Amino acid sequence: MRKKQRSLQIFLHVILIGLVLFSIFPFLYMLATAMTEDSYTMPYPPVIIPKSFYFGNFVSAWTSSNFARFFMNSLFVSTVSTMLTIIVSVMSAYGFAKINFTGKNILFNLYIFSMMIPAVLSLVSQYTVLNAVHLIDTYTGLILLYVSGGIAGNMYFLKGFIEDIPAEYEESVYIDGGSRWTVLRHVILPMCKSSIATLAILSFMGSWDEFFSALTIIKTESKRTLPIAIKMFQGQNATQWGLVFAASLIALVPILLIFITFQKAFVKENEGGGIKG
Repeated sequence: MRKKQRSLQIFLHVILIGLVLFSIFPFLYMLATAMTEDSYTMPYPPVIIPKSFYFGNFVSAWTSSNFARFFMNSLFVSTVSTMLTIIVSVMSAYGFAKINFTGKNILFNLYIFSMMIPAVLSLVSQYTVLNAVHLIDTYTGLILLYVSGGIAGNMYFLKGFIEDIPAEYEESVYIDGGSRWTVLRHVILPMCKSSIATLAILSFMGSWDEFFSALTIIKTESKRTLPIAIKMFQGQNATQWGLVFAASLIALVPILLIFITFQKAFVKENEGGGIKG
């Protein structure tokens, strides 16, 4: 019996390792191509191990076509959007999960209904509203679009975690003279670290990779974000695959950094200890 279980575990591990290798193959192929000098054609047969560590394509991609400027634009927009998204989503989820107020169910149903509307269909109305308040071609308008567009889904995501927190923790804070803000700061936030970290990663990735809204709202070329810059870069360097892949890999760096930053909280289960404070 133990031999069968061990054989099954080995078989499953082999399958999982094979899937991992299959999933990272495109990344290795991009990296090998990006480190190939004068790569005007796609390497065939596919190469996953660079023949040389040539970083000239990365330097050229970073210094050409204002790529660095577009990168910093996206970094600013994505960082601010993520921070505001977390603040608004946590407060909104806490309100729906723990506070009773008039019209709560109606408002919650409206939130859920808004999630059924595709983002592309609401882009015209959003553009009209932003244009009326003179926020077209501004980072403020784009950030408001990113934050407001995800409130309903993010609230629904966090609401379930907050509802699972025992009410006794809140009651003990109230007995000690604490307020709702005290509960939010010393109970809700510490006990929802993993879910908030997950939200931070997904929110940053969503705003970092977003293309259509940024293309619609931002008109000035110097203000445009990285997804638009990469699309333009691909058009200008259609046959220089080393440069194109180098630019794409540079765009992956912030995603990797934010995942590494939040990975401990991302994989860590919520702990049901006492109240911090």
